[in-house]
Amino acid sequence: MTPHPRHILVLPDRDAAEEVAEELVERFGADADDPRLLREALAGEDDAEDAQWLVVLEDGDGRYDAGALAQLAEDHEGWREREESEPE
Repeated sequence: MTPHPRHILVLPDRDAAEEVAEELVERFGADADDPRLLREALAGEDDAEDAQWLVVLEDGDGRYDAGALAQLAEDHEGWREREESEPE
């Protein structure tokens, strides 16, 4: 398994992003201040409701399983962004 320096989980709303961040700390052992939440407006959308939330998790040492993180995001109606260098 090739480590990924950063995982980006895309969630539909802030509540889902906060729940995922909490689970990363509780279930995956992430530091409480490591998962960062960011709001990303969808291209061409002016409405604040039309925004996705990102949970960014730094992973320089490769300790997080990409498949498990993808499943966590899917459980909250989101997905894990794949890096261009990742095999399909």
